Formats: sequence, structure tokens, C-alpha cells
Amino acid sequence: MAIPAAHEEQKEQDQVGGLIRPANGPSLEEINGTVEVPPEGAAFWRTLLRFSGPGALVAVGYMDPGNWVTSIGGGAQFGYMLLNVILLSSLVAMLLQYMAAKLGIVTGMDLAQATRAHTGRRTGIVLWIVAELAIMATDIAEVIGAAIALHLLFGMSLVLGVILTVFDVFVLLLLMQVGFRKIEAIVATLILTIMAVFVYEVWIAAPDMGQVAVGFLPSAKVLQPQELHMALGIVGATVMPHNLYLHSAIVQSRAYDRADVAGKARAVRFATWDSNLQLSGAFIINCLLLLLGAGLFFGTSSDLSTFGALHAALQDNAIAGSVASPVLSTLFAVALLASGQNSTITGTLTGQVVMEGFIRLRVPLWFRRVITRLIAVIPVVICTIIYGGDEAALDALLVNSQVFLCIALPVSMVPLVWFTSSKKIMGERFANARWVSVLGWFSTVVLTVLNFRLIGEIIGVIA
Repeated sequence: MAIPAAHEEQKEQDQVGGLIRPANGPSLEEINGTVEVPPEGAAFWRTLLRFSGPGALVAVGYMDPGNWVTSIGGGAQFGYMLLNVILLSSLVAMLLQYMAAKLGIVTGMDLAQATRAHTGRRTGIVLWIVAELAIMATDIAEVIGAAIALHLLFGMSLVLGVILTVFDVFVLLLLMQVGFRKIEAIVATLILTIMAVFVYEVWIAAPDMGQVAVGFLPSAKVLQPQELHMALGIVGATVMPHNLYLHSAIVQSRAYDRADVAGKARAVRFATWDSNLQLSGAFIINCLLLLLGAGLFFGTSSDLSTFGALHAALQDNAIAGSVASPVLSTLFAVALLASGQNSTITGTLTGQVVMEGFIRLRVPLWFRRVITRLIAVIPVVICTIIYGGDEAALDALLVNSQVFLCIALPVSMVPLVWFTSSKKIMGERFANARWVSVLGWFSTVVLTVLNFRLIGEIIGVIA
């Protein structure tokens, strides 16, 4: 389908609310406005189905391999106590993703383009580097997770597993040729696979449902040093900056009426439904991860800080009890592979969004995607070769990579809340309500403080 005329490349002087439309065209131009939606007045569920999809790609970032060790480890160390942290993190994520989707739909720009419109060329390059480091950090977790899953399932060397993840880019390029909806469907299928695996494993683990209910209630115990450290890890691994850039871009894949206020309002409404439903699924999966750790490993003294250790523990009767079996450990590896593959798709797309948005670099599609993948794969390959394929070294790299995410979070959150709270930029109809702005700024401040505290703790451990 051809890109609508309203989406044709605009001159630098064209105005969009209080922003200047970037000169390099719409976000993710090859998919922008390509997914048809039902006309006004169509049934709710039919319309929601057509708008659904971007939320699934966003939800992937909230259940990627970087979350796994933290969530399972939280359950193994503290039982069900930190369920309320997962709940709070998920609510904050829903608020931020709502803002990101609204920004993209109303202004016709993704967060990177909107930020670049308010900065100079040099500042734009600096922000691009920060965003790229965040994407690289996210990709590192995904590449490591997929490589370790291949190693656990097939005995493949970690170096070969890491190199194979490069070919995900070419699979993505092939899928883009058959339509963006196909990518969304594959991602949703992999999410359902992950959920099915952990529903089964948690059912086998038989958690104490009374304690589960109590775990969702706020507790002052979370503020104790050890509990707080794990809580910070869960929060830091849950709310990720790259999702804000990605969501503001892919919601524009729907062919809603860009020129009509009612058309934009309808798109914002259904994009919010899509996002919240998919993030609820991510919330359930993160809870299942913690329940698995609490149900099988709480009270044990085993080190479960690596994927390999978790895989081994699930088939060790001395650790996981009588339910331990090779089936549980194999399913765990399958889910890990699904999570890694899912996340590589979204990471590659986000790399394109920030490259085009911040530095307005237009290069061939295949080249952009290969470059963004190599940026993530090269450091993992180097680390794997240097340490002789030692899984513990890769897990350490995964943990240390989270520092970049902590630094990049305020760089994306601050402009997002600022833009969506501005009536000049969003208009009277779409600017955040006062209570939404207050919650947005409060969340930004708290998450920034918590993430920089986590940086201090990580640096302290490294030192």
C-alpha cells in the first residue's frame, strides 16, 4: 500500500503543533500508515484487533532475558515479597507507553524525531550515542539469552550461538517484505509460548496462593538493604528507554486519519487499549517468573544467578524438589530462546528509529539493520572469545550492560513527559491531564534516583 499523501516527506519548516517536522520523512517510512483500520462506527473488538500489534512488540521489552534472572532470583531469595514491586513497575510502564503512543499519533513523529526537533545537531548526536548505547545494552541481554538457550538446547558453542543471532536481521528484512502484521503475529505467538511454558512450570511448582496475594500488598520490608537492592534490579530491568522510542514509531503503522482530531483521538484510544492489554500479559509473565523462583527455590542456598544455573536447578531434585525434571529445564530453555528471538526483532527496529530520528541518517534498509545488530553482537563475541565461552562471563556482561539503560532512562523520559504535557505541542485535546503530568514527573524523578542508585551499587560491586 502506498504511503498516504499526508505522510509524504515534509520540508524542515513544516509545523506539527509546537514542533518542527524533521526533514527526513515519517518514522519507519516503509511501514508508516500501511495497516488499514476499520472505519468509524465499526465494532469495538474488530477495531481493537486491527489496532493490536504494536503493544506486543513493546511488551517484549518488559519480559526480555534481562528480566529473568532478576525476577526468578527475587522469588528465590525473598519469596513472594517483591510481587508488589513488579505491579508498581508495570503500572508506571503503562503510563509511559501511553504517553509514547500518544506522542507518535498526535504529532506524527517518534520520540527521537521530536527530541531532535528541540535540539541542535551536536546535541542530537550526543543523544543518539546515549540511545544507541541503551539499545546495545538491551541487545546484549537478548543476544546472550538466545545464545545460551541454543547452547542449553543443542550443545552449540556460545560463540557460534552469538554469531547466529546476526542472521535474525535478515529474517526480519524478509518478514518486512510480507507485511508488518506478520511480524506482530510472530511476536505475539512467541509471547504466548513463553506464557504457556511458565504457566505450566508455576502450576507444577504449586506456589502458596495466600502468600501470593499478600505479596501484592505494599510492605516496608522492601526498603531493607538486601530487599531494596533486588527491588531496584527489578525496576531497572522492567522500565526500559528503548521501548519509548519504539512505541512512538510503530503506532504510526496504522492508517488512521492524520488530518482529523477525532481520527487521532480514536487511534490514541485503541493504541492505549492495545498497550495496556499487552503490558498486562508482560506483567503476568514477570509474576510467573518470580512465582517460579519462590515456589521451587525459596529457602535454598543454591546460586541461581545465571541461566545455566537455573537450567540445571530445574532438573535437580536436591534443589527443585520432587517436581524437578529434564522437561522443566528444556521448557525453560525453549522459553528463553523465544524471549531472545522476540527481543532481537524489537531491538533492531528501535536502532533504526533512533538513527533516523536523532542524526537523520538515511541509508539502505538492510545496511541500517545490519549495523544496529553488529553494534550489539561485536562486544558479546569479543567477551565470549576472551573468556573462552565462559557462561558466567557472559552473565556478568549482561548485568554490567544495565548501567547504560540506567543512564539513558531520564534522557528518554524527561522529553516524553515534557512533550506530552505541553498544550503547544499536543494541543488542548491531547495534552496530558494535570494528574497524568504529575504522575509522569514523579515517576521520572523516582526512577532516575533509583536507577542512579543502582549504578552506584553495580560500580561498587565491580570495584
